[in-house]
Amino acid sequence: MAEAPSGLADQIEHPDGRVELREGVDLSGSALYNHDLAPTTVAQRTWKTYNFAALWVSMAHCIPTYMLASGLITAGLSWKQALFTILLGNLIVLIPILLNSHPGTRYGIPFPVFARAAYGVFGSNFPSILRAIVACGWFGIQCWIGGKAFHTFMNAMWSGWESALGAHVGGYAPTQWLSFILFWALNIFIIFRGMELVRKLEDWAAPYVLVMTGALVYWAIQRANGLGPILEHNSTFHGRGSFMSVFIPSLTAMIGFWATLSLNMPDFTRFGRSQREQAVGQVVALPTTMTLFAAMGVLITSASEVIYGHAIWDPMDLAARFDSRVMVAVSTFTVVIATLAVNIAANVVSPANDFANAFPKYIDFKRGGLLTGVIGIAMCPWKLLADPSGYIFKWLLGYSGGLGSIAGVLIADYWLLRRKQLVLADLYRPRGSYDYGTPLGTNWVAVGATALGCALAWAGAIFDSLKVFYDYAWFVGAFVSAGAYYLGMKLKPAAATA
Repeated sequence: MAEAPSGLADQIEHPDGRVELREGVDLSGSALYNHDLAPTTVAQRTWKTYNFAALWVSMAHCIPTYMLASGLITAGLSWKQALFTILLGNLIVLIPILLNSHPGTRYGIPFPVFARAAYGVFGSNFPSILRAIVACGWFGIQCWIGGKAFHTFMNAMWSGWESALGAHVGGYAPTQWLSFILFWALNIFIIFRGMELVRKLEDWAAPYVLVMTGALVYWAIQRANGLGPILEHNSTFHGRGSFMSVFIPSLTAMIGFWATLSLNMPDFTRFGRSQREQAVGQVVALPTTMTLFAAMGVLITSASEVIYGHAIWDPMDLAARFDSRVMVAVSTFTVVIATLAVNIAANVVSPANDFANAFPKYIDFKRGGLLTGVIGIAMCPWKLLADPSGYIFKWLLGYSGGLGSIAGVLIADYWLLRRKQLVLADLYRPRGSYDYGTPLGTNWVAVGATALGCALAWAGAIFDSLKVFYDYAWFVGAFVSAGAYYLGMKLKPAAATA
């Protein structure tokens, strides 16, 4: 591996494998540096196993997870097949999550800075902004869900709330639009308070939401005198073909559910005390919590078919039917907490860093969070959630191909080419190891490999003869881009590694 122009004299590697800058290394004058993007010191890396487990528990305990099985069952899978698909998808996506988590803990760097090694110090804006736009869409979706929870709460407390501001606008009551904006503003407020408040929110929200959802499961089974008819349904594919024709795109969509986090986990693992703690926390929490929470959604919905005469997949619609105002208040508050926790962690922290990476001297973490919120509204989340089938087979499946392509390049670069060795200071220098000898500081091999992965992953959405590529979008994007990048860099050894 070629030594960088600045060598490795700017950094210290500790016995536990964590790396930090030596005292006296001043990067503050660099156009690529600001306080929020700076590498964390070893002393700042305080997150323990529980913190990472709580992070995933609180992120997985969200309404899209609760409703995830509904889209799969609607597509024709039985409840057992749906839960198996969710479990397998999360076990698969856990692999790139852990691989891309490693540099965060080792070097204390967030995702967009990590991407500079493969894409170039300025070329990293390409994957960062692509990932940020997806997160903005998710931010809007979660804000719409949280706003709906608040709207349901107010309807229960005040019968005139629905019509308080007049007739419907755009298909929804003005008070629902108001609830959406209020929940949006609460998210922005927390981001402006900083990462420490985010950590405290995740630690508290995780056990609370789990306990309250468990109580709702108990209530539903008691009221229904059993588990309900959904658990007796067999798979029916409604003209979509065979089991595999539904299972494969569904599995890819499940991977797409956390494909964003498979890239930007360094935004959190940079605060980890050790590789073991961050890995154990994630392995224990992610696949188990996702499957358990989706199973709770199946049980509650199945019971609702007995209690109310038809299956109610949306927990807000279910809460609105409760006779007790106390139950409505508790259930909607639980949804608000669950949605707030996942939205801040999964959909604001990372795009805020991504936008800051594009303009470090003008956009800090707080401004990046505000920009995320504005774009999230502009993406009309109420339309993304309108159709459960479209949500899975268009939104989740579609963007998984693009994010898989980025993951393939990052993994091939860090693990296969660089063997986990980065020159930390040069990640913040416009002219150093990672400018790739180009005026724009861009590694065009990485950009080309990503574009190739995206093109093949998305080709099936346009050409029916290539539909199988779209069904496997994340896999196609990841493996094609990784292979193309590795070969391209081997054929261009002068710019291959630092």
